Parts: sequence; structure tokens; C-alpha cells
Amino acid sequence: MWFVLALLSAIFAALTSILAKIGIEGVNSNLATAIRTVVVVAMAWGMVFLTNAQNGITEISNKSWLFLILSGLATGASWLCYYKALQIGEASKVVPVDKLSVVITVFLAFVFLHETVTMKSLAGCLLIGVGTLVMVL
Repeated sequence: MWFVLALLSAIFAALTSILAKIGIEGVNSNLATAIRTVVVVAMAWGMVFLTNAQNGITEISNKSWLFLILSGLATGASWLCYYKALQIGEASKVVPVDKLSVVITVFLAFVFLHETVTMKSLAGCLLIGVGTLVMVL
């Protein structure tokens, strides 16, 4: 099931890029990010209430609060940079560079989460890196 959800995530991410590139024309990138954020917040809280998960908020630990807030700040920074890049660059070049986050995530997971890096994942990271360079040059 995780693979299906991850694949759907990739499809929606691709749609996000294309729809954003079309929608951002003539719009300040920060304003566009704020509009997108309001929609995402409404959708996320809608799912919380739809699944009756709102009661779990009191059970969240201080550590989880801290890291969820930091993750939210990283998401906001990522979106602001992404929208500005989309506004001034070609989607076919911005998106592959953005997907270098896969390589960075593998590295950070190794350093901070002590996840195992296999030869297969190293080879994949190398191919993603080289593929990105080929696409943007």
C-alpha cells in the first residue's frame, strides 16, 4: 500500500508543478505560496475532522511538537523557494532540481536517522544526480 500512496504522491506532485506554473503567471510568488498554503491547511484540517483524529492533538509530545513545527518551517521555506523558481524558470528544469531532495534525504537519513545506505541506494542517488544534470544542462 505504501507504494501506491507514494506513486499517487508523485502524480499529485507532478500536477502541482504543472498547475502552479500555469497559475503563477503574473502573480507574486509569495502570494501564490500563501494561497496554496491556505488550501493545503483547509484540506489537511478537513481530513483531521473527517477521520475524527482531532482528539489526538492533546497526546502529542513536546518532542513531536518541536519537530513537526520545524518540519512545517522547512516545508514553508521549500514552497517559497519552489514557487519563486517556478516563476522565473522552466518547470521542466525546476522540478528535476527539486527532486534532488531524494538524494539529500538519503544522505540526511544516513547522518541523523542512522538508516543504512546500500550500494543500490547509492547507485540510485548517483543516477538521480547525473539524470538531473543531464535534464537541466
